[in-house]
Formats: sequence, structure tokens, C-alpha cells
Amino acid sequence: MRSRPILIVSGEPNSIFLEIFFKALKTKKIKSPLILIGSENILKKQMKKLNFKKKIRLLDKKNFYNKMLDNNSINLININFNQNKAFEKISSKSNSYIKRSFQTAFEILKTNKIKKFINGPISKKNFLKKKYLGITEYISSNFSINKTCMLIYSKDLSVSPITTHLPIKLVTKNINKKKIIENIKLINGFYEVNFGIKPKIAVLGLNPHCESIHAYNEDEVILKPIIKKLKKYYTISGPYPADTIFMKNIRKKFDVIIGMYHDQVLTPIKTLFEYDAINITLGLPFIRISPDHGPNEKMMGKNKSNPLSLIRAIKFLDKH
Repeated sequence: MRSRPILIVSGEPNSIFLEIFFKALKTKKIKSPLILIGSENILKKQMKKLNFKKKIRLLDKKNFYNKMLDNNSINLININFNQNKAFEKISSKSNSYIKRSFQTAFEILKTNKIKKFINGPISKKNFLKKKYLGITEYISSNFSINKTCMLIYSKDLSVSPITTHLPIKLVTKNINKKKIIENIKLINGFYEVNFGIKPKIAVLGLNPHCESIHAYNEDEVILKPIIKKLKKYYTISGPYPADTIFMKNIRKKFDVIIGMYHDQVLTPIKTLFEYDAINITLGLPFIRISPDHGPNEKMMGKNKSNPLSLIRAIKFLDKH
């Protein structure tokens, strides 16, 4: 049986994404055909700049489904974008192009013929303009999905923040029982479907040492009752202090560590595994993965960027 294609939106044209995409293409044993949505103009300019050679096969977004696809060429759905140089300074100039790229992907995903999706990085400041917390919320809104969960997945340990790209002063107001329960259900379901296991889940406290000098302590009022209730259905424990959970002899006991805010769990996971992790959005009607890095404007055109996160994303989708 033919492997189903992986749809890839290249994202911000002035980024390191195409560089790591070119490097990923050199990886052997990618079974799934990769279909890139992006600019032929940018693709050719960056191929030349980065000294990468490969044929480009142009596809029509409406009738490529029955074609025999492989990765001997770059399968491209072209989205027009005019730029004179291979790389320029990131600005809002590319917003229309990025939006058209995503809308093309959404049209294809809504046919249910492709269930595997990777998106390259975008500039949140320029593209989202504070309308959405992040690209996860942007994608979810286009599918009318309200219940999603960010999982930074690595085979040795994964993490998930209850709140994502929120200013720290807003975190406490957005921690509630409903959201925590929804996320735990999504995470447990993901592991059961893809790996056939009930994951061992640790929940972190919000406050240092899970203690508070205030009368209202979220760890006592919100987290402890939820964890006690969910122990009947899931392999879950906590709340744990965030300052010790990532020590080697403690973290090895768990498959997933759930934090209350973004940097509480993303900082340690990136310190431990660097690029050997991928960002999976749970709750969508397809598997969406984003390599765990941004546009990285400072590294554009240098051909020194590490492709490991994208390679991990492709290999994960190759198996699932």
C-alpha cells in the first residue's frame, strides 16, 4: 500500500525552514511523499543560495490525489510570491503569501484525503498581529476547533503546557479544571492510539514548591482535587514542584510532564533534548506537527541550521 502524503506549508519565506527542508530530503527511507506548499520563486532562489540541487515537480492543488508521487523531486504546490533576493528582513510583506499558503493547505486537509500536516515557522508578531496566541490557535480557528492541546513530544519524555503563549500575568486566570481535564484526555488518547499505552503523567504545581503565602492556593484548590478524581481513569500523579521534576532519576518515571505555563516545561525540555523534539497539536482532525524552532532570522542563508526537529517530524508521520 502506498504511504499517504505529508502536506508541508513552508511558512515565513525569510527563515531557515527551506534550508532544513533541503537537509531533511537527503535523509534516506522517507516513505511518505512530501508535498510542499510555497513559492517556486523563493524555492529556486534559496536552492541556488544554499547550493542544493533537485528537480521541482509542480502540482495542481485540485487534482494531484491520484498521481504517483515520490520524493525524487520536490513536489510543489506553487503560491506566488515575488521577492528579489533569496533572503530579506522579516516583515509583514509576506503576510498575504503565508495566509494563502495556509488556506491552500486547509482546503486540502478538509477533503480528508491527507491527514498529515507540517507547518514551517512564522513570525507571530508580523503574521498573527495579536489576533491569536499562536499558530496553533490560528489553525484551530479555521477548523472551528476549541479543544486543542500542545504536546512537545520526544520518545524519552514529552511535555505539555496548560496555557501556551500567554503573558505570565494572565496565566493564573486561565488555569481551570475544565482545561486541565480536556488536555489530559487528549494526551492520554494520543498515547493510546499511537503507542498502545496509558502514559504515566506528572502534573506540576503552579507555585514554587506547590506552596503559596496567599489564602488561595491553586495547587490545593484546583490541582489536587482534579488529580485525585482522574486517578480513577488515568496513570496520573502530582502536583510536583517544578524545580526538581526534571532531575534524571525523577523524570525517567514519566512519559509526560504537564506544566501550568509555557516556559515552565518548554525551557527544560529544550535544554535536555535541544532539537530532538517536535510540537504536536492534539485535538485537530489530522496530525499537525511543527518543528520546534522559529524563523531564526540570524541564521538565514548560512547553511548551518540543525534539521533534526523536522526530520523527527517527518519520521513520526511516516510511522503514524
